[in-house]
Amino acid sequence: MKILILCTGNTCRSQMAEGFLKTLDDSLEVYSAGTKAEERVNPRAIQVMKEKGIDISKGKPESVTEYIDKSFDYVITVCDGARDVCPVFTGNVRHRLHIGFEDPAAATGSEDEIMAVFRRVRDEIFRDFKKFYDENIS
Repeated sequence: MKILILCTGNTCRSQMAEGFLKTLDDSLEVYSAGTKAEERVNPRAIQVMKEKGIDISKGKPESVTEYIDKSFDYVITVCDGARDVCPVFTGNVRHRLHIGFEDPAAATGSEDEIMAVFRRVRDEIFRDFKKFYDENIS
């Protein structure tokens, strides 16, 4: 089972979703990419995932163009931006889904307030991807 998770920058939501799916089932081939991949994974995303025992610190944002000609069982967008500009895949894609989340990197306020948003979005990603896994894969 091959799954590609797409976001805009590939620094937060898609990285967290990739981490959760890999933890749920290590037989899955899970990748994440961005339509406008940035330089590094967001340190706050790394921190909140570490709180759940999942290390995404070695993740590196990648461009969706790396995967455009590959075949996937699922291509899942996790932000509206990626859904709106998702390229046409030349490889075989069996299912396309959108499971959207607020961008925690856009949170403002004190550090505690920003981290609260990261934790909430992390927990929403886990909840929704666990549901996706239970309903479609397990």
